[in-house]
Amino acid sequence: MFFNSIDFAIYLPIVFILYWFVTNKNLKLQNSLILVASYVFYGWWDWRFLSLIFLSTIIDYSVGRQLFREENTLKRRLLLWISIIINIGLLGAFKYYNFFLDNFINVFSFFGTDIKANTLNIILPVGISFYTFQTLSYTIDIYKKRLSPTKDFIAFSAFVSFFPQLVAGPIERATQLLPQFHKKRAFDYSKSVDGMRQILWGLFKKMVIADNCAEYANLIFNNSDDYSGSTLLLGALFFAFQIYGDFSGYSDIAIGTSRLFGFDLMRNFNYPYFSRDIAEFWRRWHISLSTWFRDYLYIPLGGSQGGKWMKVRNTFIIFIISGFWHGANWTFIVWGVLNAIYFLPLLLTHNNRKYIDTVAAEKYFPNIKELILMLFTFGLTVFAWIFFRAESLYHAFSFIDGIFSESLFRISILDLKKISSGANIIYTILFLTGFILVEWFQRKKQHALQFSNANKSIILRWSIYYGLILLIFIFQGNQQDFIYFQF
Repeated sequence: MFFNSIDFAIYLPIVFILYWFVTNKNLKLQNSLILVASYVFYGWWDWRFLSLIFLSTIIDYSVGRQLFREENTLKRRLLLWISIIINIGLLGAFKYYNFFLDNFINVFSFFGTDIKANTLNIILPVGISFYTFQTLSYTIDIYKKRLSPTKDFIAFSAFVSFFPQLVAGPIERATQLLPQFHKKRAFDYSKSVDGMRQILWGLFKKMVIADNCAEYANLIFNNSDDYSGSTLLLGALFFAFQIYGDFSGYSDIAIGTSRLFGFDLMRNFNYPYFSRDIAEFWRRWHISLSTWFRDYLYIPLGGSQGGKWMKVRNTFIIFIISGFWHGANWTFIVWGVLNAIYFLPLLLTHNNRKYIDTVAAEKYFPNIKELILMLFTFGLTVFAWIFFRAESLYHAFSFIDGIFSESLFRISILDLKKISSGANIIYTILFLTGFILVEWFQRKKQHALQFSNANKSIILRWSIYYGLILLIFIFQGNQQDFIYFQF
């Protein structure tokens, strides 16, 4: 079930009414409703994969209970590894089996040995990378004695499968989200209204910004040999805003929907394209995944506390695994390596935490230095996104070669005619410009429709709401799957 579908528009009010008007007097019933609603939501794609979620739930619930009772260090470590191996094993089987098999065959073929092996036609379960990491956080935190296991199987099952963030995050920690299932929840009007605003902004980002950018990005990337360098650069820029509008739009809808039911999810995006260096970018982009890797992998490996070799090693490990988490393709691994190369100079010179404040926090516009730093960081990010979007390494390198050709500074009217009628692409560029300006002026807020002194601007606020709804209905692009559903 997609957030931007008629199905969800019908489904959400039904669950909301049942939640607050039928089950509101009983916490157990509320959690049971969330569990059922989450399984229906996920089963809308393919009910067969519900068994995987249930298996992860059973395993980590049981391991967590046993970990808490067990005092023997060796046995506790064994229990933890049971959870890790089963969860990562399921993820690996569905997501990486064919990748490793193909590369295994290619290595032996290089040395003249022909191996006959059949790849499997495996369907990747939607969201498996997200809920796998979420359940792992539970067992790891119990092992580290940061969390006591729950005895409420219904609450734990609802935590694992919570439908707003089940398939594309944010990846919630058990220490933050699970306790919310144990507390009585009362309807909060102001929280629900703000949640609706965030949903609306998320839908605008997805349906108007991301889906329109996707039309041009897909056309240019899929036919990159036919276009000039300037058009290829335009395609890379369109993809940069497509992936941001798509993924941050999903996160906005997920966080806003959760607030309708009295839950607070962690922030997942904090205006990352206004970052002044790559370290700041990674503190603002996909925050739930970045902090997950930091806390559960980078710090246990020693973090940045050791010598230069350890810092270099740990940085490459984190970014390569992050790239591989995104997909079973060498393009994602190169994307991770590239970001590690971007990040290392800042880490080694102790400048990786230089920018932790909001850019130009007390001003309307950035100064020249800040603007140059933001544009440079954005340029590095766009370059890396080419590997993220390309079908193969050959495609990525040929795309880059095309950009840096003599045609880079030549605007081709023929190219513009190929990719779209002039009016449509102009509308998209205008929407992008307005979108960037709105996010810039709201960069100190949790989301772009979070207003201060709300009671003093009722007419303005409702004009904005209806204006956005009108733009969504009139200018929405062709419906595209959320990009991160494939991860």
